[in-house]
Amino acid sequence: MIIGIPKEIKNNENRVALTPAGAKELVTRGHTVYVQHTAGENSGFPDAAYEAAGAQILPSIGDVYKIAEMIVKVKEPIAAEYPLVRKGQLVFTYFHFASDEKLTLAMMESGSICLAYETVENPDGTLPLLIPMSEVAGRMSVQEGARFLEKPQGGKGILLGGVPGVKPAKVLVLGGGVVGHNGALMAAGMGADVTIADISLPRLRYLDEIMPANVKTLYSSTHNIEQELPTTDLVIGAVLIPGAKAPHLITQEMLKLMKKGSVLVDVAIDQGGCFETSHPTTHADPIFEVEGIVHYCVANIPGAVPQTSTLALTNATLPYVLKLADKGWRKACEEDKGLALGLNIVEGNIVYPAVAEAFELPCSTAL
Repeated sequence: MIIGIPKEIKNNENRVALTPAGAKELVTRGHTVYVQHTAGENSGFPDAAYEAAGAQILPSIGDVYKIAEMIVKVKEPIAAEYPLVRKGQLVFTYFHFASDEKLTLAMMESGSICLAYETVENPDGTLPLLIPMSEVAGRMSVQEGARFLEKPQGGKGILLGGVPGVKPAKVLVLGGGVVGHNGALMAAGMGADVTIADISLPRLRYLDEIMPANVKTLYSSTHNIEQELPTTDLVIGAVLIPGAKAPHLITQEMLKLMKKGSVLVDVAIDQGGCFETSHPTTHADPIFEVEGIVHYCVANIPGAVPQTSTLALTNATLPYVLKLADKGWRKACEEDKGLALGLNIVEGNIVYPAVAEAFELPCSTAL
């Protein structure tokens, strides 16, 4: 198979979808790998490393899309890429369709096969290609939240861990999944007073057993969240419904319960955001204020630490890339039902129910 690795062009997206080591695995199996010039540079992988691994370098993004049978990316195609995606071409990346109708319609019109990292499942229901970036995003959410609590950054001027004689900041983590777990661990490690909320009692029991002493668990309800907000300095939004739009757990009216300069970090922004007042931001312009509350809603948080993120992501994606390249998408998905769940749009038809529901469009069961 001919595999293409374009350079990411989303704002400040510094990751690359394949390492030179991954390229070598594909070439060893008889596949051809084309990498766009400087695609891996910001992740610490120069063109020469790919060439040494047997990949070939192409000068432009158009050249990569034109020749590849399978495009492997990190983030969803943006508007400039829509015309480059071809009928019958397999695109393997994070799509997050349910929060982007324009992208959904564009990929339907392209006639391509859209296989989304975020809906591939393991037999136990976990999401193997979302987990590594959720780990990074969860940890970074606290790092960024701590930064924007600083007064020069617009925050209330509070140190997350406090100091002797001064209480630490209070952190509320909404969602006890991978993002929330990692966020709570990071906040606890920095010395904050942490509360993690979820609607799953089994998950809360598990977290209660394994978390440090400065992490408390709370059943997630509107009432309980409202009770926490007046004394909370940093809220991490870590809610996920696989493939579907995130629910709004904090409304604009609820922001009035918080003290000015408090910070909301919406890690769920890729799926539409879990705060009513959220809208996507970029690393170049990461925050905005509503009701005096700082909102950090960067849609590609792990892109800020591309070396760590690229290695973590490709550790997870490479086995699937190899399977798709060796067998083709149809056979690979027939043999691996978890991989088949990654199919969101196939040759103009939506095949993932949550995406169809998001835009009230028909969902096909035929591949």
